[in-house]
Amino acid sequence: MTTSIAVKRDNPRRRHTPRSSGPTQKEREYLEVIYYLAMRDTPVIAAELARWMGVQPPTVTHAVGQLEQKRYIERRERGEIALTSAGIALAEEVVRRHCLLECFLLNVLELPWHLVHEEAVRLEPALSATMEGYILALVGNASTCPHGNPIPGAAVAQPALTALLHVQPGKQFTIRRVLEEAEENTDLLQYLESNELLPGKQLFIVDASSTYGITLRRCNHDITVSPEVASVLLGEEAAISFKL
Repeated sequence: MTTSIAVKRDNPRRRHTPRSSGPTQKEREYLEVIYYLAMRDTPVIAAELARWMGVQPPTVTHAVGQLEQKRYIERRERGEIALTSAGIALAEEVVRRHCLLECFLLNVLELPWHLVHEEAVRLEPALSATMEGYILALVGNASTCPHGNPIPGAAVAQPALTALLHVQPGKQFTIRRVLEEAEENTDLLQYLESNELLPGKQLFIVDASSTYGITLRRCNHDITVSPEVASVLLGEEAAISFKL
């Protein structure tokens, strides 16, 4: 007697396909970048988006047009881009989920610091509300991502910070943030990690030049970073009368 085994086929309804009217993954990335720029109170223009995203202006024009059509953004005078209320809500959701994933990858899975942003970018679009709840329980009351950038909705006051590039010699500097655009450069993040230029680290400014770079001392070890690197490290400065 031959027994037949019914093969269970995948239920197509279980495959979550984004609605055509909703944002694509690339549009979510644009909303995230627009949100970061808007939080700095600087005009958001297409040229700045193209620089950050590493694309040509026509690509930005197309993406911005799609976001405007879906009413996530609006165009203002001089071509400035502003998030609508719907755009703000979605951008904050994307940023918050991304930051929580970064915290989870670093603190729970112990992924190297320089890789958590890249992996979180891949995971965020597929993160369900159920998994988000579990991850939130694991990372606790984190108020910033591992790079020191604030998580939307975290009820913690953020201190005024200064870019390392603008700190004068003879000051102590505590790194608090790595600017969001620097997170897109994995090689740069690996350089920062290997040299312990991470949020929470204290350094002494030995010498400073906006042209040739900033010389830092930590534990009797000196390192000179380029102006480009110094511009993405934000922190708090304090005057001290001795060297670390």
